Amino acid sequence: MSSKVSAIMSGPKPPGIELSEAQRSELERLVRAGTTEQQLVLRARIVLAAAAGLNNTQIAAALGTPAKTTRQWRTRWQSFGAVPLEELSVAERLADAPRPGAPARIGPEQLCQIFALACETPAESDRPVSQWSARELADEIVRRGIVERISPRHAGRLLKSGRPPTPPHPVLAHTCG
Repeated sequence: MSSKVSAIMSGPKPPGIELSEAQRSELERLVRAGTTEQQLVLRARIVLAAAAGLNNTQIAAALGTPAKTTRQWRTRWQSFGAVPLEELSVAERLADAPRPGAPARIGPEQLCQIFALACETPAESDRPVSQWSARELADEIVRRGIVERISPRHAGRLLKSGRPPTPPHPVLAHTCG
């Protein structure tokens, strides 16, 4: 064995992963499916390689990922070991964990209402302007009770972010007519 290969194989042996036939089958299906997100495919490959007995360094080298990533997904998979597949699917086990931070204060329905408002002419809301400004839009959003408060800057950013898809021109400068 060459010194390079033995260096890759050295180090503590991580805990093994035992897969049920159903888990293995679902992991392999995710890897083969053409519509599976690539992050999910990579994670499934990590788990399959770990179940085949490879250590984190070997998996990382084979898949071209950092060993930290391999270790993270091996540990994450093992944390769900006692949870039956009927309660938590393979895809759910490989999904991103919730991110830290405050939850969004503006939900999808509110966003739709904001975009619909921006597509109206300001005159329909008795606004004395011909085009929406960020200030006028923010004031109208609060006046209609869509959200309790929103800064003009945030109202403008929402419309420029492109979520949901917007017309090719910025909504603040044009009406959606």
